[in-house]
Amino acid sequence: MKSLQTEAQFYELLETGKTVFLFTAEWCSDCRVIEPFLPELEETFSDITFISVDRDQFIDLCIKYDIFGIPSFLAFDQGEEVARFVSKDRKTREEIEAFLSKISAA
Repeated sequence: MKSLQTEAQFYELLETGKTVFLFTAEWCSDCRVIEPFLPELEETFSDITFISVDRDQFIDLCIKYDIFGIPSFLAFDQGEEVARFVSKDRKTREEIEAFLSKISAA
C-alpha cells in the first residue's frame, strides 16, 4: 500500500476513481492486527486505490474528515465521499471486506 506524502497529494488522489484512505499510526496496535491481510484485500479489490495515511503526520486531515479512531477507512469515488468505516473499535477482516465490497460494487 502506498503512503500519503503530502496533503496536496491527498486531494489529487481523492479525485481519481475509487480511492480508500486508511488512517493509521505506527503506535496503533489495532492497525498492526489488520496489516497482514491488507495486501490480499488490495489484490481482491484491485479496482480500488489504497492509500495509507499516518494520522500523526496528517492530523489536519483527520480533523477535517472527523477521523477520531484508528484504523479508519475513508472512501471516495471521483472526488465524492461514498463511504466511511470510522470508529475507535478494532476492525475484523470480515468487516473490512464487507465495507470494501460496497465500494467496489458502487
